[in-house]
Amino acid sequence: MAFTTHLLVVGNRTVDSPELLDALRQRAERGPIHVTMLAPSTYAERTQAQRRLQSAAASLEAAGIQAEGMVGDADPIVAVQEAWDPGRYDEVVVSTLAAGSSQWLQIDLPHRVAKLTDCQVRHVSVPLRRPAPPRTEPPPERRPMLERVASLMRSGSRSGTA
Repeated sequence: MAFTTHLLVVGNRTVDSPELLDALRQRAERGPIHVTMLAPSTYAERTQAQRRLQSAAASLEAAGIQAEGMVGDADPIVAVQEAWDPGRYDEVVVSTLAAGSSQWLQIDLPHRVAKLTDCQVRHVSVPLRRPAPPRTEPPPERRPMLERVASLMRSGSRSGTA
């Protein structure tokens, strides 16, 4: 039986992103992995974070990767510190929004997590996706008022002469 590598994956808004899930599938090609996803989140955002974790875990399970998720402290350093167990995890993946959009990159989270855990940290950058504006149907073509009145008059005069 092959050795299973245990990964701690830190991400919140990006935890169910195609980029992160693809990176984890690629990592699984090198050998079996077990993924524990940690979503640092405020209390108000916990329900949304939990939904993203469930979606990501389901996607990974469908690919044959063991996965679980947990919501952690809003401060990602505190969340990692509380979750980190060197006897349990072999590698860490930090998933952030791309530079310019990521508060986690502004505080240099991948390097700070590497120092905290004394472990190899892989960084996955995910571009910011803005929700597409809602599609609206174009308004119906409007006929000029004079044309509509003339049409009504023609239909009225025909029905009156019949």
